[in-house]
Amino acid sequence: MKPFNIIPYGTNIDFMRMRWVSMGLTALLALASLGLIATKGFNFALDFTGGVGVELRYPNPIDVNSVRAKLVAAGYESPVVQTYGAGNEILIRLQQRPQDTGGDVAASVAQRVRQTVSTPDNPATINSSAVVSAQVGKGLAVNGIWALIFVMVGFLIYISFRFEKKFAVAAIITTMSDVTIVAGWFALTQHEFDLTVLAGILSVLGFSINDTIVVFDRVRENFRAMRADSVTVLNTSINQTLSRTIIVSFVSFLTVLALYLYGGGSLRGMAEAQMLGIVWGTLSSIFLACPLLTLGILKVTKQDLLPKLRDEAELARRP
Repeated sequence: MKPFNIIPYGTNIDFMRMRWVSMGLTALLALASLGLIATKGFNFALDFTGGVGVELRYPNPIDVNSVRAKLVAAGYESPVVQTYGAGNEILIRLQQRPQDTGGDVAASVAQRVRQTVSTPDNPATINSSAVVSAQVGKGLAVNGIWALIFVMVGFLIYISFRFEKKFAVAAIITTMSDVTIVAGWFALTQHEFDLTVLAGILSVLGFSINDTIVVFDRVRENFRAMRADSVTVLNTSINQTLSRTIIVSFVSFLTVLALYLYGGGSLRGMAEAQMLGIVWGTLSSIFLACPLLTLGILKVTKQDLLPKLRDEAELARRP
């Protein structure tokens, strides 16, 4: 059966001719994103800043959107409302208001929240309440940074074994630019940054590196099969994988778009990070990953991928 291609087989778009523009634009966006992160910072959610957590139980299932709207109307900004159990239990996490004072802050906030979100036909009862300290949030932020470092080091080791160190460095630069630009978007818009957003950014790492590896795998095959210069081989590899890249990215984007539209407020940040990551990760795998393999010490040649030729060249240089 003939494979499905949305881009005609044999298409030869000269992507490498635009490599200086694409690399320059990516560098500019990455630097701007770093500047936004350094100056504006993130709008950290309760996961990182701390606050009060309240667990409520209702006689009947409750709509979390209505609960969230009531809390916002009562002056609690950006409350996190999630259901668990049979659908009649909810977990609420929110920041304290200035008027929320007293000996037991968690208990007093829980009482006010219960009164705010209860209705005559569906009154809420308090299961538990507790103060989530900022120290816990700081620990979560540190763990997130370590998770990011762990993933990047793992990618570097894996690609070095599977391909060549030049490919590994180019893939890491490409992936880090994707993550930086997505993070810069959240710094620019000041959309709430919580653990689900962090999970979305980590998933962007996986998507971006997978897309890049597919292109690099074709590059390795073409270097062995084609008699052409490096730029031609790289450009041909991008064109040959273009249909696959677009189809996979489009399907992935539709899935995440459905999550963004219908997944509720608690998952919207993660879906937003994933949508941005899919779009930019697709563009970077086309316009950035291979062009990096034409620069300086990252410039890849047939000798880098064929050990036998590399050994013969080494022997020929010996006296």
